[in-house]
Amino acid sequence: MEPGWLDNKARVLESEVDDKKRVYDLSVDHKGRAPLKASTGGWKASLFIIAIEFSERLSYFGLSTNLILYLNKVLHQEVKTAAKNVNYWSGVTTMMPLVGGYVADAYLGRFSTVIFSSLIYLAGLILLTMSQLVPSLKPCDLETCHRSSRLHEIIFFVAMYSISVGTGGHKPSLESFGADQFDDDDAVERKKKMSYFNWWNFVLCSGLLLGVTVIVYIQDKVSWGAADIVLTSAMGVGLVIFYLGKPFYRYQLPSGSLVTPILQVLVAAMAKRHLPHPLHSGQLHAVPKTRQNNKRLLSHTNQLRFLDKAAIIEHTGDGSALATEKKLNGWRLATVTQVEEAKLVLAMVPIWLVSLPFGMCLAQSSTFFVKQGSTMDRKLSSSFEIPAASIYSLSAMGMIISVCFYDKILVPFLRRATGDERGISILRRIGIGMVFSVLAMIVAAIVESRRLKAAPGEQPNVVSMSAFWLAPQFIILGVGDGFTLVGLQEYFYDQVPDNMRSLGIAFYLSVIGASNFLSGLLITVVDHVTEKGGRAGWFAKDLNESRLDLFYWLLAAIDAIILGVYVYVASRYSYKTVSTYFPEEGDVETG
Repeated sequence: MEPGWLDNKARVLESEVDDKKRVYDLSVDHKGRAPLKASTGGWKASLFIIAIEFSERLSYFGLSTNLILYLNKVLHQEVKTAAKNVNYWSGVTTMMPLVGGYVADAYLGRFSTVIFSSLIYLAGLILLTMSQLVPSLKPCDLETCHRSSRLHEIIFFVAMYSISVGTGGHKPSLESFGADQFDDDDAVERKKKMSYFNWWNFVLCSGLLLGVTVIVYIQDKVSWGAADIVLTSAMGVGLVIFYLGKPFYRYQLPSGSLVTPILQVLVAAMAKRHLPHPLHSGQLHAVPKTRQNNKRLLSHTNQLRFLDKAAIIEHTGDGSALATEKKLNGWRLATVTQVEEAKLVLAMVPIWLVSLPFGMCLAQSSTFFVKQGSTMDRKLSSSFEIPAASIYSLSAMGMIISVCFYDKILVPFLRRATGDERGISILRRIGIGMVFSVLAMIVAAIVESRRLKAAPGEQPNVVSMSAFWLAPQFIILGVGDGFTLVGLQEYFYDQVPDNMRSLGIAFYLSVIGASNFLSGLLITVVDHVTEKGGRAGWFAKDLNESRLDLFYWLLAAIDAIILGVYVYVASRYSYKTVSTYFPEEGDVETG
């Protein structure tokens, strides 16, 4: 036996043990090294991230829930104009993450994007606070004028849309950054990641609850300025806490252009469209093991098979490979993994489209639902009245109940029953929530019909009926959120290519944003159609002369029809699967 053999063997074993203690998923620690599992990531890191999410959601819902009443009462906008402006602002706020997510994944990285966007968000809150406290920027006295100061309107909307821009970078980067703290290749951490999205939304709803109760109460009973001071302070504290967690985080490095690899697959597939499909996936081009750089490989799927032609290796007339290692051209030849990543992105488009009606139903909870509550009896006693926007908290309660039931009861039961670690597929979870959204709109239509019957003819926008009649529609929609919204977050994070996960969360948020725009457009179209011939339309100045019940029936019908389309699309979907085969140099990547 050669001298030192035992020492070499010991060093090899020590190296293998050290490898098991580290994470090799392309992430690094704050010093640029492969992260240690014991000291980075997991829940210890996620708690810092969830803290700033709580602060941001407190601020967002503290502002957005009462926004329609602010526009209506302080800026003196008509109800339908205020509802459209809320939808447009919500739409921009939830579409901006498409830009922020792309920048985070391609150039800045998620941590840096969260920091920069949070500073923009904080600047918007400071400007909003100034618009309430600086005498020259204040709105006029509501008792002495019927139109707010033009300067105040400008500053107010600049501040609100600054918050939209801040949300654009903050929201997709923060949520995906939190999920990055769990290693997909570790079975224990992978299960924790499945729970992460549930508890992320639990904290989100906790911030929402405080926003629509405590903050809204301060807005109604103290002043808008006092509420803005609280929100600005909370966001500032949250940002400091987030930065303090820096040593505990795992960081995914930006990967450059996200669009180019997908375009390369499309171009290569078109260039080789005349070639026949290979007999089996083993004939497709692969990434040799020596050049993987720890990137996860994807297994071949049979969806969108025309893209497979991008991975076909062309041959010359004598049968030799035309594309040698020296001649490989990304615009002419792609790997199976690149093709599958392009398939994942394209396959998301139908899911994204059929999710829009759910978002349109959701948009009503912060606009017309709240406005309905403002006309109803909200007194808990002779001396205490609930602010109208606080009724929105019932939706958060429904979501909290739904998430807790799902994570602690339903999933463990289904894991034991089916042996599947997820318990229930992501798309099935989303579909269940969509059923609840249809039921919520039906209930909302029935309750609104009853409210209209109870409305006195001589008093506009006043009804003696209790606001708690709105509780069922809020709670049912909240339960649906616990299935569909959380499911969409998990779907758009999990089913995108690994280097596009911030953008994936942005895709989820864009569902809500596009739905708000569609809701505003639908209101405009319906209002135009129903006002013809001098008739009172469905959206009159006086809510008691409006026909929101018919509008809710329309939404229920649209949602139910598209739900059928969703079931068809989801049944044909192929989930992303990671390949367990690692080809050597010269091999091909198989499914």
